Amino acid sequence: MTTDTTDLDTPIDATPPGHGRDRHRGAIGNLLHSIAGNPKALTGAIILGVFVLVGIFAPLIAPYDPQVTGLGQGVGPSGDHLLGTTSYGQDIFSQLVYGTRQSLLIAFLVGGVATVVSALVGVAAAYVGNLPDHLLSLLTDIFLVLPSLPLLIVISSYIRQSGVMVMVLVIAVTSWAYGARQFRAQALSLRNREFLEAARVRGERTSYTIVFEILPTMSGLLVANFLGAAVYGVLAVAGLQFIGLGDISSISWGSMMHWAENNEALQAGTPLWDLAPGLCIALLGASFSLINYAFDEVSNPALRPPRRRRKVGPARGPRTPRRRLEGAETTG
Repeated sequence: MTTDTTDLDTPIDATPPGHGRDRHRGAIGNLLHSIAGNPKALTGAIILGVFVLVGIFAPLIAPYDPQVTGLGQGVGPSGDHLLGTTSYGQDIFSQLVYGTRQSLLIAFLVGGVATVVSALVGVAAAYVGNLPDHLLSLLTDIFLVLPSLPLLIVISSYIRQSGVMVMVLVIAVTSWAYGARQFRAQALSLRNREFLEAARVRGERTSYTIVFEILPTMSGLLVANFLGAAVYGVLAVAGLQFIGLGDISSISWGSMMHWAENNEALQAGTPLWDLAPGLCIALLGASFSLINYAFDEVSNPALRPPRRRRKVGPARGPRTPRRRLEGAETTG
């Protein structure tokens, strides 16, 4: 009796294709893989990367000082002035480039502050429970009921010309409540997990458990709240500066739209003074929203696109040349 050892000598890999690689890739690898495989997220990352580079190298990109006047009032686009000049003789392209810095700074600061407050309040309320949970939930409900836009306008009217950091804190205070509700709901589902029971048995402090045990399991929710708050921060600051609140003396996209509207740029023949910053605000907000797709796929496998499986046909034996078969049939 002869035993075919061909299959025994061949190593068998029982791991599904890509399973081991996905497990050892890590969070950063999964994120980069999701961005590269998602056209929408890749588009958002490219747009955001362009804005970041423009903000960093603004002095090298801008041909003029954004505050310099006397370059010609209301000059149209040309080789010297790519987007023309304002009614005050300032280069529009230079102002647009330098305005990127403040918009990105506000987006990242508002996103960070609002996310930290939302996460700490929501997770602490769910983990501690009892009276602190009721008090923090009541505080969250109050901020959810308050109309954020009128409240933001009223507060901004009293802190006009107070600087960027004050505006960031005001916007973060009016935008943290919705995220806190999400963090509380997520923390309630983790409250009785084994790793939290182990932390209680070890006698870990509540602050340590919240920061180092619970929050690391909510990376997708943290990033989603950060991106949402960043978009809200960009739109809120631009809107406030457009209506004359906030620091309209600074170089930003919102202040550009404010002065363009006051000088009737659309009717005066300088529409790019008003349209260019508005387009940049829309692109920056869209980039944050598109990047959120990649983080959703990392945190929620159900949202990942299905993988194409290769069709494996039935095993075939060695092929016999057609000429040999025809010769055998003729002989027969």
